[in-house]
Amino acid sequence: MKTIDDLAQEGLSGKRVFVRADLNVPLDGTTITDDGRIRAVQPTIAKLAQLGAKVIVASHLGRPKGAPDPAFSLRPAAERLGELIGREVAFATDTVGESARSVVAGLGEGEVAVLENLRFNPGETSKDDAERGAFADQLAELADVYVGDGFGAVHRKHASVYDLPARLPHAAGDLIAAEVTVLKKLTEDVKRPYVVVLGGAKVSDKLAVIDELLGKADRLLIGGGMAYTFLKAKGYEVGISLLQEDQIPAVTEYMERAEKNGVELVLPVDILASADFPDLKTKAPADFVTVDADKIPSDKEGLDIGPKTRELFASKIADAETVFWNGPVGVAEHPDYAGGTTAIARALLDSKGFTVVGGGDSAAAVRALGFDENAFGHISTGGGASLEYLEGKTLPGLAALED
Repeated sequence: MKTIDDLAQEGLSGKRVFVRADLNVPLDGTTITDDGRIRAVQPTIAKLAQLGAKVIVASHLGRPKGAPDPAFSLRPAAERLGELIGREVAFATDTVGESARSVVAGLGEGEVAVLENLRFNPGETSKDDAERGAFADQLAELADVYVGDGFGAVHRKHASVYDLPARLPHAAGDLIAAEVTVLKKLTEDVKRPYVVVLGGAKVSDKLAVIDELLGKADRLLIGGGMAYTFLKAKGYEVGISLLQEDQIPAVTEYMERAEKNGVELVLPVDILASADFPDLKTKAPADFVTVDADKIPSDKEGLDIGPKTRELFASKIADAETVFWNGPVGVAEHPDYAGGTTAIARALLDSKGFTVVGGGDSAAAVRALGFDENAFGHISTGGGASLEYLEGKTLPGLAALED
């Protein structure tokens, strides 16, 4: 696929460049609580501006119902982008309407504008090709060139991700190019031992990637809410812990296949358990006990891996040449249950191998816990996209950028 450097050779000065970014940041009202995705795409936007392009940035935020909703406005993201690039960023209050056309028409060389949330228009996410295509046609009228740099959305067959590149000369932004380079290191020419740490709430969200990794990874470390389905499959009492009983047959088969394939599948050996889910608003002190993983009380819920498991997981990461981590291994939003996730992050930092934090909640946790992002080999901006790439799926947004 072409890159921005390829476009630069053809000349970008004065051209309207549509950048499909991922500005889907968490908000507390109008306050951004984690600006990682904006900071990740900022170099691409600044680079295009320096090349003299008229930069039109578009993104989704949240899941509005195909109509304007002030709770999902991109205005806070536009303001933060302006702070990061050190110049005023114009903001259009719609996506393809009068405001968007006026703002784009007013752009000079090297200036930047952000359009309002793409998902305020039903055509963005429509499953109907004609409706999606009609919206892509309207977006295409705003620009001369397309740059795809919203890696967190490339697994979606949406108008701005999949249909629009077909209507304009197109290239991958620097962020997407970097993400693909990293993911190839996890799938094509992997340095071993290859260790994968999977957390998060639901095992059903990770079944496909586990299925694929059973033929590629050397070790799978399982934590988070998804671990309790594995522990239940081993016949353990899991109390009121998060459990997907319907997935026990699949999990059992995976454990058997891991043993057959020589893949070391490592589960928690101790757990922090409580009868009360923690207060994530005030972060009031939690009341928990540390128990062996096969002795979770029937009235308690597992909320983090225990100290023995933290040491065990760290020892399994220590000699890795490649590590991929996706998903917190506890309720990391609460300080009393962030110890496991903190231990995983430190183990990656201590590793001499190539370390990848696979986006989503794990990337947010790394930032929230105060770790230096630059100390990791790579922090992805797209959790779901990363997982689907590792599953071997064709991602629509990447396919659309191929020549």
